[in-house]
Amino acid sequence: MSKKCELTGKIPLKGHRVSHANNKTKRKFLPNLKKVKFKSDVLKKNIRLTVSNAALRSVDKKGSFDKFIKSAKAKNLSFRLKKLKKTLLSKSA
Repeated sequence: MSKKCELTGKIPLKGHRVSHANNKTKRKFLPNLKKVKFKSDVLKKNIRLTVSNAALRSVDKKGSFDKFIKSAKAKNLSFRLKKLKKTLLSKSA
């Protein structure tokens, strides 16, 4: 499983773990990912995605999954969601 958010494109970041003596060792900052089912009203089906907690909050703010996908930039979306966005735009137009 890829450690990448399918909606926002968040990926793990690299950094240092710093001890009290200021010793630095490499570490990864992983995004807070969850597996969630979204309901698409236009397509009339459920979509299961791996998304970050921040992406969940963004979808809630937009009001629905369909509204979020329409307004999202294509460069942040996964390949699967880019295809879904195309079908969503063609059905709603």
